[in-house]
Amino acid sequence: MHRQRMGLFFSTTPTFHDPNDSLLKPVDILEWAAPGSCNFTPQKCYDPKDSSIKFVDREDDLDFLCEDFPSPRAQMSCGHAVTPMSLTNWCLKQLEQGESKFVCGQFGCGAKWSYKEVCKMALLTPEEKKHFEKTMAQNTAESRKCPECKTPAVRQSENNLCVCCQVCTAKKGHIYEFCWQCLREWKGPKPRSDRCRNVHCCNSALKTLKTCQEITFGPLKGVITCPSVRACPTCGSLLEHKQTHCKHLTCPRCRVKFCFVCLKTFAQCSKTSRLSELCSKGVARRQTSIPVWNKK
Repeated sequence: MHRQRMGLFFSTTPTFHDPNDSLLKPVDILEWAAPGSCNFTPQKCYDPKDSSIKFVDREDDLDFLCEDFPSPRAQMSCGHAVTPMSLTNWCLKQLEQGESKFVCGQFGCGAKWSYKEVCKMALLTPEEKKHFEKTMAQNTAESRKCPECKTPAVRQSENNLCVCCQVCTAKKGHIYEFCWQCLREWKGPKPRSDRCRNVHCCNSALKTLKTCQEITFGPLKGVITCPSVRACPTCGSLLEHKQTHCKHLTCPRCRVKFCFVCLKTFAQCSKTSRLSELCSKGVARRQTSIPVWNKK
């Protein structure tokens, strides 16, 4: 009998847990076989003694095909119950659909899970982590290659330039981190959103915002000047004004229309000033930070 979540039916994908994996806490490896099958598939199972996991006595909310995975149920940050296998399969399904972020599959929830939480609660093996991170990198434009092994890596937080490469960490036997900005091995304290301590590590986008030339908006009443480059106030993309259009433009990345002069959205700016007039709030100062796009 199939159970339905979010209007879709899902199939499961076999995953494997390496019992010799020293990066995970010891767990019981149970054997399970589908009806009529003589091939056994290793199952990942929580250690009931793991005090860092909150166990619950209720139905597995991600067991879409009623496979009744033989593991204690654990509670995710959103409150729904999972097993390592059901969580792994659900997250794999999201990756197959081109997603790079993970959300709860329980109807009406949609809570976002961090990759760190998924790694822990799905008991991802090093091989699974490698597959997850490679696919996440392929599914998002926000990925960069590790300077050491050239494997695509995903930034876990827009406010932290320090990125851990799981491939190098596994190979070296210790944590290997690099700077998202200068693409060199990380130096200095973390987290940092501006720079690491490598020489010449700097945010080129902020440098551009600081040093770009001024332009004059001739058609506007009241001759004014403003920086020729602005960071989109919604997504942070750098945009240059060519002085060939009005003060409003639409960001090609997030598709939000805003005013290049006051940096307010078109809707906000047009409430208090006309297209040919200087904005009521005047010219916004040069930006000293890059806005982070909070996708919904």
